[in-house]
Amino acid sequence: MNASLVITLIGNDRPGLVNALAARAAAAGANWLESSMAQLAGKFAGIVRLEIAEAEAGKLEAALRELESEGLRLTIERGAAASAAGTPRTTKFAVVGHDRPGIVREISAALARHGASISKLETACENASFSGEPLFRASIEVQVPASVQPASLKAELETLANELMVDLNLEDETSN
Repeated sequence: MNASLVITLIGNDRPGLVNALAARAAAAGANWLESSMAQLAGKFAGIVRLEIAEAEAGKLEAALRELESEGLRLTIERGAAASAAGTPRTTKFAVVGHDRPGIVREISAALARHGASISKLETACENASFSGEPLFRASIEVQVPASVQPASLKAELETLANELMVDLNLEDETSN
């Protein structure tokens, strides 16, 4: 039986951080399944999911904890088994508009009202190419319960996009 470990880490950015993590994972026999990492305001931040034989999980956790002596803060959690409560649909959409406080709050509240769970959220602010004004971009992937009517969620998101004055592009929904 395998254990799934979810590791979050943050520290001062410097060369070799990903390598240090990957070397410890490989030495313990772990498989690197998925990750998301970024440099934010001079800090390195990441989240990684590793899979390892249950009997070796403790050794891997101890090896990863050694990174704390190098200035990284880590949180290590055991992943949960997948739920069998109906097959959710995956919906992806992109948001683009003039930046202002509250965009993520409003969108996440609408999703929560429909019982949708955000599985991936990537955001960025950049200068618009012609005006130079701050432009907000988001790429969002959500798991929507099978009981939620797609048209209902789509209508609420489109209404919200109009209120926020942002462009919203929904991709076709798929079953997992």
